[in-house]
Amino acid sequence: MKEEDTKPVKITEQPSHYDHLEQMSVMEILQHINEEDAVVAEAVRKVIPKVCALVEAIVPRMKQGGRLFYVGAGTSGRLGILDASELPPTFGVPETWVVGLIAGGDRALRHAVERAEDSAEQGWRDLQTYHPTANDTVVGIAASGTTPYVVGAVAMAKEHGLLTGGITNNLNTPLAKVAHHAIETVVGPEFVTGSTRMKSGTAQKMILNMISTTLMIRLGRIQGNRMVNMQLSNAKLIDRGTRMLQESLGLGYEEAQRRLLEAGSVEKVLKQRS
Repeated sequence: MKEEDTKPVKITEQPSHYDHLEQMSVMEILQHINEEDAVVAEAVRKVIPKVCALVEAIVPRMKQGGRLFYVGAGTSGRLGILDASELPPTFGVPETWVVGLIAGGDRALRHAVERAEDSAEQGWRDLQTYHPTANDTVVGIAASGTTPYVVGAVAMAKEHGLLTGGITNNLNTPLAKVAHHAIETVVGPEFVTGSTRMKSGTAQKMILNMISTTLMIRLGRIQGNRMVNMQLSNAKLIDRGTRMLQESLGLGYEEAQRRLLEAGSVEKVLKQRS
């Protein structure tokens, strides 16, 4: 048997269900993309038990001061950084709680960095900057499940006693094999063959939202259904916080805003009342 015959089939690289895309009208292209996108939510639904197990393992570690690291390359790396960067303003947590790393560093956010993802050692080296501990969690994100930068980082993190997860869009991949918690979200071939920025990326974004939002809720950063710890970094958020206090305390708009700006967050005002 040839070596290539023993490798797992990459569903993400299989031919699109559609052909002659250049001959389609704009409406046809959009409709077919939407038809393919419709399968993503169902694929994510199927892996919710896997996501649940990972989140339940992360929560006690973060309560002990642990951090969550996302590690990815290309689109996957950018999605991890996006999710991590949105948490401080949304939930009022330190930037150190959830950190996104991408192969090639910050330059790779806007530019392709040639062969940055091909080093199996670099991901763990990049993590060393943060002095990882046994309370930390490393979640690798790779549509293919084979990216050396990601697989190497997760493997080394596991070897050093960290909790690990892997988010991929193929089955039986190296990433899934080295991670404690493997989340394999199979969305099928992409509309443009191999373009994993599409359905695979959408599935990853959905799962990252689920992980981080659930973590923030379980860590007490939400009250009821409200972002009571959000940073008051612009007029829209100040207005949102003011209206929250109006509804909760029965205050006039100006008084609610005054108290909000003095305290610095909705949660602090509500605690003052109690």
